[in-house]
Amino acid sequence: RFMKYTVILEKGKQSFAAYVPDIPGCLAVGITEGETLELIKDSIQVHLNKLQRRGFSLPEAKSFSAYVEI
Repeated sequence: RFMKYTVILEKGKQSFAAYVPDIPGCLAVGITEGETLELIKDSIQVHLNKLQRRGFSLPEAKSFSAYVEI
């Protein structure tokens, strides 16, 4: 089944961090944006697999992002 989750990226001084608002504890840190996106994909898969093995339902994707111009 195809799932689509919002990923938030934050740029630090020397790295990038990513987290998934709908999956608490799901995060990744990498040197580049591309690396970080690959790592967060892996992290999402690990989290979802753990939930399934433990008999929990997968979290519903409720978060989204938007930009506002000021």
